[in-house]
Amino acid sequence: MFNLFSAFMGGTAAVDPAEAVAAVGDNRALLIDVREEAETRSGMARGALNLPLSRLHLAADPASGHHDTRLAAARKAGKPLYLYCASGARSGRAAGILKQHGFPEVHNLGNLGAWQRGGGAVLR
Repeated sequence: MFNLFSAFMGGTAAVDPAEAVAAVGDNRALLIDVREEAETRSGMARGALNLPLSRLHLAADPASGHHDTRLAAARKAGKPLYLYCASGARSGRAAGILKQHGFPEVHNLGNLGAWQRGGGAVLR
């Protein structure tokens, strides 16, 4: 059942939050918060890029006039992407979108609490 759910939510395997925190801290990975901007007012992971799920398909598409240059730079550098949202559901969908746009290594971290459990700082 978990494998079916995992495949539906972007097909990403379980992530070690501490590894995500270390990779982002060492600039070996990009951390993306896919919550809407208003949701980030309650707190956001230090170093995270806010790309809401509702606009992610545009940010990930090089042909879009809304293509995000930081996301493009991460792809060019071959950096893995770690995604989070409020519950892990939207970040799972976001992982699927990014994989469809050719990002080879995309991980669903889950929620902001997972980032904190891994030792990551939250800006409030």
